[in-house]
Amino acid sequence: MTVATQQQTARIPMKGGARRPRRVRRTFSRLLPLGPALLLLAIFFAGPLIWSAYTAFTNMALSGSATTQFTGLANFRRMFADPAFVKSLELTVVFVIGSAVIGQNLLGMLLALILRGRNRLVRTIVNGVVIGAWVVPEVVAGFAWYAFLYKTGTLNAILGHLGLSQDWLYTMPMLAVILANTWRGTAFSMLVYSAALSDVPPELLEAAAVDGASSWQRLRYVTIPLIRRSIVSNLMLITLQTLASFGLIYVMTGGGPGTASSTTPLYMYQEAFQFYQLGYGTAMALVLLVLGALFSLIYLRLIKLEDS
Repeated sequence: MTVATQQQTARIPMKGGARRPRRVRRTFSRLLPLGPALLLLAIFFAGPLIWSAYTAFTNMALSGSATTQFTGLANFRRMFADPAFVKSLELTVVFVIGSAVIGQNLLGMLLALILRGRNRLVRTIVNGVVIGAWVVPEVVAGFAWYAFLYKTGTLNAILGHLGLSQDWLYTMPMLAVILANTWRGTAFSMLVYSAALSDVPPELLEAAAVDGASSWQRLRYVTIPLIRRSIVSNLMLITLQTLASFGLIYVMTGGGPGTASSTTPLYMYQEAFQFYQLGYGTAMALVLLVLGALFSLIYLRLIKLEDS
């Protein structure tokens, strides 16, 4: 081996070693502007999450004993042995499926399909009404539906002439809150589906119509497959939002009568802030977080099946 070859060989690792610090500096310079955002996420997201996870395994209370002790899985054993919590979990699933998966999702798609191709005046009026319900604060929407469904409210004043009036908030509390949440949240699904439908090539629909496909067949075999990712994304977002719904139900029924409409967020609030069992209430919050993660995994699985 010549002297020149030896010198060349000796220089190769030095070049690689020189590139590595440059890559590190370049990566650091790119991540540096994200520093404030990452810090805020750590403080306001990761911090409370870690604190909540710790609290769920303790007997922390807002009154009584001043010492907080680590209790392991005691809160979770107590929780799943509590019939009231199990019932609240069932009501939460019913509320999510009824008002989000079925109500907001299907009604939002129906409105988007109806408005497709309509003139600007019709779209403006319908969008204004539907989006107006969406931007109303949750507490205001709850009071409005309470007044509408109360035994001396507007609905019974209309149905009284037909002999069909009743105390809807007492006889059908879950149906009442499902309808109210559907009314309030449909606008988001409508906007998502309106944007998705605008990307469907009209040539495909025209070709299917020429081939003799009916409106239902065009929707089933052309439109829905093309907007499937938007459907799954919309379902994930509205499910997670509905899962944590509290103010609307609290204003309309307070979880009653009895526990007939006490979903997990309401029961969690009751245990943590009315009975002062903060550790027990936080354990319920973790279970609710896991339930949201399960819904998300199902939707993500649907996206993967579509891509495969």
